[in-house]
Amino acid sequence: MADTAPEATPHTGAEPGEGAPDGPPEGVPWISPEIQQRIGWRDGDVVVSVPPKSGTTWTMNIVHQLREGGDVSFRDIYVEVPWIEFVPTPESTIDRIVADIDAMGHHRRRAFKTHSGPGELPYLPPEKGPDVRYVVVMRHPDEAVASFHPFLLGHSDEFFALWGMPREMIAPDLPTFFEEIGGMMLSQLFGFVAAWWPLRHAENVCFVHYADLKDDPEREIRRIADCLDMEVAEQDWPAIVEYTSFGWMKANEDRFELRGLNCGVPILQPGAMVRRGRKGAAAEDGITPEMSAAIAALGAEIVEDPEALRWLYEGGALPE
Repeated sequence: MADTAPEATPHTGAEPGEGAPDGPPEGVPWISPEIQQRIGWRDGDVVVSVPPKSGTTWTMNIVHQLREGGDVSFRDIYVEVPWIEFVPTPESTIDRIVADIDAMGHHRRRAFKTHSGPGELPYLPPEKGPDVRYVVVMRHPDEAVASFHPFLLGHSDEFFALWGMPREMIAPDLPTFFEEIGGMMLSQLFGFVAAWWPLRHAENVCFVHYADLKDDPEREIRRIADCLDMEVAEQDWPAIVEYTSFGWMKANEDRFELRGLNCGVPILQPGAMVRRGRKGAAAEDGITPEMSAAIAALGAEIVEDPEALRWLYEGGALPE
């Protein structure tokens, strides 16, 4: 989606009712959930719906590799799987972004990334059409918080300057970051869980847990293919498994660093996107027992179903 000259009022991050699109969540000016509400959805569309730092980029690549039967030639995953909340520059317009999405070709199934759950993201039941499929991935919340802090620190000075935001807004240490921003991130994460949980058994929704994907990638990727109704030739599976592995993605990390979002400046410092991809290392990454307890307490306030919280923390088979 190339960014072109504005055709309407530029995106400003103004509050609703001020003559601009709905304001971004928590004052982040480069995010506009309104884009998702205006897309003309098609049969075959795939939506990768994942909270921040919970396996989003990995899942985007999985969907792309399944769609292509293994693709070693692509240059940027954000060209192949556009991010449908992202506003490239302050001069970009929602009208132009939506028009570019709607103009995407019909030669293959479209796939999109979002950090939104139902509500901000339109959910289309299969019986009402069009046939849109959703891949929903969740991760142990302690691990997501531990990964989110270095990811934000990995954003470039140029990107902060583009949006007129001080780099100092991101605390350099995890405890301060958790105190200042952790609640905002966790409210989004647990709200995401609460929004998707009632749809976990819908026939066009595929729930995946990050831990299960780490434990047995091929099993879970094959399950995703089945959920998306993607027929994959057996001879293509070795390439798909290789090109979705952490080792391959780390060796080719320049393909995953948000360069295809047409901001005019680098968004991330090299190596900020594909870091380590580990599970069970939240304490090693700085999450203290006190932080973990605070995360769990907030989750219990937002997510009413204890089975949803159990699955979020442990993964495994979904409860009926």
